[in-house]
Amino acid sequence: MTILLTGMAGFIGYHCAKRLAARGETVIGVDNLVDYYDVGLKRARLADLAPLGNVSFRELDISDKGAMEALAKDFPKIDRVLHLAAQPGVRYSLINPHAYVQANVVGQLNVLELCRHLADCKHLVYASSSSVYGGNTKLPFAVEDQVDNPVSLYAATKKADELMSHCYSHLYKIPTTGLRFFTVYGPWGRPDMAAWLFTEAILKDKPISVFNHGDMKRDFTYIDDIVSGVVAALDHAPAVPPASGEGGQPPYRIYNIGNHRAEPLLRFIEVIEQATGKKAKLELKPMQPGDVKETYADVSAIQRDLGFAPDTPIESGIPRFVEWYRAYHKL
Repeated sequence: MTILLTGMAGFIGYHCAKRLAARGETVIGVDNLVDYYDVGLKRARLADLAPLGNVSFRELDISDKGAMEALAKDFPKIDRVLHLAAQPGVRYSLINPHAYVQANVVGQLNVLELCRHLADCKHLVYASSSSVYGGNTKLPFAVEDQVDNPVSLYAATKKADELMSHCYSHLYKIPTTGLRFFTVYGPWGRPDMAAWLFTEAILKDKPISVFNHGDMKRDFTYIDDIVSGVVAALDHAPAVPPASGEGGQPPYRIYNIGNHRAEPLLRFIEVIEQATGKKAKLELKPMQPGDVKETYADVSAIQRDLGFAPDTPIESGIPRFVEWYRAYHKL
């Protein structure tokens, strides 16, 4: 396969590129290296990928229509697209909302248009988010649940991505699979995520901000499990229905991809304390705007269809992250 991977310098994109390259796929990676967090970390990921002969990289902004059209002309044999580029983060969407519409809505449209005009495109897999469940209170979150109550602009843009993808699947018979990620962590992770923030604070003897006074749960999912699910999705495109007028549903799917466990936030911190050998200094704070109290993934659909079987508890995953963090920072 020849795979276009957007967001290759990102956390999940980097790991997916390594897995796909290891099994012999040709990976064409793009990323705009936006400075939402340390660009040095993104460049370090790219440097780790550079020796792989079947991985190439182009610095490119997916919201740039002309650049995306040029990319399609330069690589006409792309037959799969793994679209992970996005502006992430619930809280930052309160500060810079335009960045979310530009990257997540305009960018998604440009990726869909690229897929539409690629002669050999057989499947688009793209990143959605558990944030789309918004104010839902039924747990665990199931893909059949209504997602009409977003509580952050980030969530609203990810819901828009799903709707646009459904439209293109219906109109142009593009097989699309959306993956609602649940709180991914692990080596090479993002500095704005809990595992990194808490580990950094503990090792530097700084306080940790714990929102909703610690009464929160998250479906923390280890990166290796996530990558296995992403690659399985990429390998199994939804069936294209018969020709127009002969019935059939559009080739469109949505899956939750999580650990199927709602871990208390204070337990997560406790495991980091054990892995670092130091106690955390907790600053208990109220709930932040746009946040949700609990996430918990029902992964029965992706288990049934793709054999997805996450098997990394935080007691195993967190020590691996802390070990990587110490090595990366030479601590």
